Amino acid sequence: MKIINYKKTKSNLYEITFDNYDKVKLYDEIILKYNLLLTKEINLNLHNKMIDENKYYELYNKALKFLSTKMRSEKEFYKKFKDYNNNDISRVIDKLKDEGYLNNREYIKAYVNDAINLKMIGYYKIKNDLIQLGLKEEEITNYLDTIDDSIWYDKIEHLASNMIKHNHKYSLNMLKQKIISNLISKGFAKEDIIDYLENINVSV
Repeated sequence: MKIINYKKTKSNLYEITFDNYDKVKLYDEIILKYNLLLTKEINLNLHNKMIDENKYYELYNKALKFLSTKMRSEKEFYKKFKDYNNNDISRVIDKLKDEGYLNNREYIKAYVNDAINLKMIGYYKIKNDLIQLGLKEEEITNYLDTIDDSIWYDKIEHLASNMIKHNHKYSLNMLKQKIISNLISKGFAKEDIIDYLENINVSV
């Protein structure tokens, strides 16, 4: 296969045209590795090898773009790029880790802090959400346990007082059970909810 034309395009890509008018877009790394700016002819095996290797660099560049909007977990990468070879995904993830773009501990820290600041959910809901994203339970717990208990208690107070204010049709016991059930579903500890309710005066 003879190379008859080179054309530099965006995103570090070269469009190469062969004598059969087949066109392929290859990343800089492939161009340099196989010295394609000087090579005039390649065989079919090398052509297919380059196309296959190029998928890795394509995946890497897409991964960087995927990370440009927010931090991601490894599980999110496998889900997002499931159409790519798992070996290539693993290699890209390792490269991103080495370059500091992917860090599970920093991801957990950012996720927990965002959840605390932006959502009315508790310790266990945040923990479960992170486990579902593929993070290790031990790493999640290690960071969550650094959060002051007053954070969760303040959220419980806010949610419970709001429910008390807007639910006058229930008996006292029913209202308390409703509050306990609702807040447990949001990931707060049952003992903390009960402790709060036992230390306030509730009138219905």
